Amino acid sequence: MQHLIEVKLAELNQLFNSMDPSPFRERDLDPRAEEFIVAWAQEHPQQAELKLLIHLTRPYSGGGDATLAVQMAVRHYFADLAGLKWREFRRLMREGRTAMLIGVCFIALCQLGAGLLAPASEPWHSMVREGLTVGGWVALWRPLEIYLYLWWPILRLRRTYLRLAAMEVEVIQPEA
Repeated sequence: MQHLIEVKLAELNQLFNSMDPSPFRERDLDPRAEEFIVAWAQEHPQQAELKLLIHLTRPYSGGGDATLAVQMAVRHYFADLAGLKWREFRRLMREGRTAMLIGVCFIALCQLGAGLLAPASEPWHSMVREGLTVGGWVALWRPLEIYLYLWWPILRLRRTYLRLAAMEVEVIQPEA
């Protein structure tokens, strides 16, 4: 079963960013149109097949088949966004590996330093030892944040973009 995302426009150019000088099939979507389409796609079940239905109040004046032209443009646009999200994910994982390496080295140094302090013969020794232990664990905050929380929203949005890149598009125009 296809889940519909319906958009009503006066003319087809409203779907695209007017500042983008690219040819029609390579143009970026208007940011508001993209936000609307993505928000509706996220409302549907993740495995659901999507279909974009565009209702025009004025006939398409460009040459050729409006549905085919828009479908190519929409698929190209969302495929590019999915690629950008994949690159963002890979960059984040690289940052996570670097942060983990730094954090593990730092906590090892902190634990080594804490272990070298004489047993709590002086009150400040225990404060420094505890401070080194806490500081070492705090250094692992960033890699843990990356590996526990930051990666999955990126991949979820990428999956949404891939679904949108594969969706069927239909343009419905008034009779001329």
